[in-house]
Amino acid sequence: MAALDAIHMQPVDLTQAAENSLHAVVHIKSTQESKTQTVTVRDPFYDFFGDIFGGGRGGAQQRQVQTPEKVGFGSGVIISKDGYIVTNNHVIDNADVISVKLNDGREFKGRVIGTDPSTDLALVKIESDDLPTIPVGNSDALKVGEWVLAVGNPFNMTSTVTAGIVSAKARSLGVYNQGVESFIQTDAAINQGNSGGALVNARGELVGINSVLYSPTGAYSGYGFAIPTSIMTKVIADLKEYGAVQRAVLGIKGTPIDDDQQMMPEQIKDKVKELGAKGGGVLIAEIIDGGSAAGKLEVDDVIIGIDGKRVKNFAELQEGLAKHRPGDKVTLKVWRNKQEKEVELTLKNAQGNTKVVKNAGMEILGAAFREVSREMMRQLNLGFGLEVTGVQGGKMGEAGIRKGFIILKANGKPMRSVADLEQVLKEATQSPDQVLFISGMFPSGKRANYAVDLTQE
Repeated sequence: MAALDAIHMQPVDLTQAAENSLHAVVHIKSTQESKTQTVTVRDPFYDFFGDIFGGGRGGAQQRQVQTPEKVGFGSGVIISKDGYIVTNNHVIDNADVISVKLNDGREFKGRVIGTDPSTDLALVKIESDDLPTIPVGNSDALKVGEWVLAVGNPFNMTSTVTAGIVSAKARSLGVYNQGVESFIQTDAAINQGNSGGALVNARGELVGINSVLYSPTGAYSGYGFAIPTSIMTKVIADLKEYGAVQRAVLGIKGTPIDDDQQMMPEQIKDKVKELGAKGGGVLIAEIIDGGSAAGKLEVDDVIIGIDGKRVKNFAELQEGLAKHRPGDKVTLKVWRNKQEKEVELTLKNAQGNTKVVKNAGMEILGAAFREVSREMMRQLNLGFGLEVTGVQGGKMGEAGIRKGFIILKANGKPMRSVADLEQVLKEATQSPDQVLFISGMFPSGKRANYAVDLTQE
């Protein structure tokens, strides 16, 4: 496998980079097991015959349904000899069982250390040692036109290598809702099953995690996208140490501007002309009270740099911020009053402070739960719910929740299983409010609502 070195007109040998990478890229199988759920369905005969059995249920019936087993496949990259593996969050999301198969055929059970939906990254651990790894390179040093290899398991096949070049950097696609996006775009073929695999440079260094296939057909059509290691390195370090990403936010609302103003609204064009801003950047429209930018930045400032690196759009600003934790000091370069100005500020998290955010496990609630029995659902005319079977202090005890309470919803989501509560708890501990709003009822029929404070010292 070779490509031409345009400077010396000599072939660039990619075989060593491919050989080293293949051994450190794994195949991941994620399984969501079949589960029994109780659902409420309408009696089709109720409209014709009424409540002939006197149940007083208004035509509603509870039925047990079996959900099908779901199996997904993807790739992962071994980053440490003792078995830490980076992959995409969407590869292992909601999996009950994770199976990891190495290039040499060995299989291991995977354990999730932490996930970050905002960047679509996840950290998985297998129990082994002396495993092959890929050295982590500097994605910031990548240049458009540089050769890269995409390594993964497309279409559930064994390890496959494709070659291409870096087509663009700092791409934002809008595929993650309010997530961090600053993709490396490549024309190396990335297909289904490549997700979580490695993007490596000609020296065999990991520079990205393959993540997004941009195609109208679901198969490769010339565009693939990878999460740069500049974002990955800090996210994985946080997941390993805290179980949750320590994400710094600037606390602004704004709009990207660039020299090509064809797609910008007329109002923004006029504002850019008035400010005399050139060369792109992020125009600040609002400063969030209590945020990092409060008292430091101003409305109509244009952010044009962070940590000495040029900023032309939101993706580049997000990538710069993603390298930092709350409490870090950063230097921003802004365009203000028709001149450049440097502003130093201390970054905060979404809660407006610099405290460490930990991924809370169920133990923080200090309670035990089980799915409501069919008999209780029949008696209380319920379709689902979680019964609190015991409370021993913890956050639920502090909120006043007692044994016997039936949780119907948490943060607006129906609670059909303990796994549902675990997922909502995980999301809540990483939200700005860090509160679990619980609604439900007691066996007596009395309804109640509680706010469970999840903040940790």
